[in-house]
Amino acid sequence: MQNKFSWILSPNQPWDERKEFITMALESGIDYVLDLNDHDKIRKLGNVNIVANSDDADIYLIGIDGEGDGSLILNENLSESQDLFDAKEAKNAGKTVCAYIKITDKAHEQLAVELGKIVDYIILIATDWTIIPLENIIADLQKESVKIIAAVKNSDDAKVAMETLEIGTDGVIFEPEEFSQIKDIVNLVESLSREQYELKEATITNVKPLGSGDRVCVDTTSMMQPGEGMLIGSYSKALFLVHSESLESEYVASRPFRVNAGPVQAYVMVPGNKTRYLAELKAGDEVLIVNTEGETRTAYVGRSKIEKRPLLLVEAEYEGTIIRTLLQNAETIRIVDSDNNPISVAELKVGDKVKVYIETSARHFGIAIDETIIEQ
Repeated sequence: MQNKFSWILSPNQPWDERKEFITMALESGIDYVLDLNDHDKIRKLGNVNIVANSDDADIYLIGIDGEGDGSLILNENLSESQDLFDAKEAKNAGKTVCAYIKITDKAHEQLAVELGKIVDYIILIATDWTIIPLENIIADLQKESVKIIAAVKNSDDAKVAMETLEIGTDGVIFEPEEFSQIKDIVNLVESLSREQYELKEATITNVKPLGSGDRVCVDTTSMMQPGEGMLIGSYSKALFLVHSESLESEYVASRPFRVNAGPVQAYVMVPGNKTRYLAELKAGDEVLIVNTEGETRTAYVGRSKIEKRPLLLVEAEYEGTIIRTLLQNAETIRIVDSDNNPISVAELKVGDKVKVYIETSARHFGIAIDETIIEQ
């Protein structure tokens, strides 16, 4: 599933009240604000991206005081459109461009499609909103790189917009009226952005101690719960659910933010159904936290530690195919069994059933592709 996002339209209120809403939005993870006036004040509130029709904006907005908001009459001949001209001019100047357009009739719907072929983002506002115009625009622009944003009033509207035609809009924009509105929409966007992985049961066929190797501990900026970990393996299309260090042990205190992941060459699943080598991970990178049901959430790497540790080869079989991973040979390292319980590698034995993710596609630079690749 694609990552969804939300922006806010700066509320039409006195600055002190607007400041509170914008601050709440920033603290909730919304860092794009459409505001036509108080850019300097807003920038002082945090690391924020301003969307506006001025040269100091991070994203240049066209359509305000134009055909997009109805200030100019839209000519039947779209080749004479002022908004299309402004969009092309801004793109030629190297700007990141967002179009703003009210969908009041078929002509404005067609203008939205033409703008979507030029700009980076397009905000769609409906005066009498129905799903049909949105469906048409999404269908017409599905092969374009533009990000489609629907203006909404609440989380119910946002859900409809982001699920239309299964693909939905890429994001939503709203003018906050209550603090709870911000939280509701942020939570919805996060839930709709979560990827789901179907976990299978594989049978352990071999557990073999090896010598030392360079092992990676991934310390995230999130606290993981029992039942959560990361998808990791020696083969990019066959990953084991390696459990987080969220369990107490008589040998060491729990580290709920950590996954003792495996050696440097192993793959780890990251957002967007992509894999990366553990050795590549560094502070600020995104990784996927996965639970026993295959549900996911995104976390950030706070630190990646590489140390020499004794390793263990774990082999399993799924539908006639042998899959492998290497893990640190220690009692506190766990994978997940078929009953969703973490099982220590020190107790792992032939015949045990464990949770794995099997990818049918091969991967090239971490991206799933239709190609035959042999990994052994």
